[in-house]
Amino acid sequence: MMKYIFSVLIALLSWPVVAQQSQAKVVLDKTAEAFRKAGGIQAEFSVKYYNNGQFAGTSSGVICLKGERFQLKTPEAVTWFDGKTQWSYLENSEEVNITTPTQEELQSINPYTLLYMYQKGFSYKLGSIKSFGGKSITEVTLTATSKKQDWESVTLYVTSGTYQPVFIMLQQRGAKNRSEITITSYKTGLNYPDTEFVFDRKQYPNAEIIDLR
Repeated sequence: MMKYIFSVLIALLSWPVVAQQSQAKVVLDKTAEAFRKAGGIQAEFSVKYYNNGQFAGTSSGVICLKGERFQLKTPEAVTWFDGKTQWSYLENSEEVNITTPTQEELQSINPYTLLYMYQKGFSYKLGSIKSFGGKSITEVTLTATSKKQDWESVTLYVTSGTYQPVFIMLQQRGAKNRSEITITSYKTGLNYPDTEFVFDRKQYPNAEIIDLR
């Protein structure tokens, strides 16, 4: 019996990494597919920030999503992205910056972009955490394979069965800085018009427009 147990342990310890990557990819594929089928999504979230490993503060907000498009609201700013152009309204200065963001820049603003960008530039593996906030979850860690990525690694918790993200941890490259995002509310099947993801000058008549494209 002891010999059998050791044989099992050796087999588990020598389980090829490619098998872990394969299982992790299945989870990511199903999460991405659930995201695509969800239609319009609204997610409320809270964020904890850590600089040099030390707690640096919190924030919160709500993000509305439809495919690659999004509208992100926080106490400091509102950001719209229509799939090509991004508008960022800064509350304090009443400025709107217009840009054409890169994929890496989009990741720093909207972590959900990872749900359809993970197939290129990342390796991945399953984690060991099985529950979070009273929910059964699957943990997947993505590690950037390119040094051009701003994030060194991303840890994602998704609900078992429904594959909805409930937690995202972003670790910055070359620093002990990270962001921990907890999804506090998640709604799907919402019908957003395309105008939801475009800056409306009429709602911000006093805003100064700064075109950085």
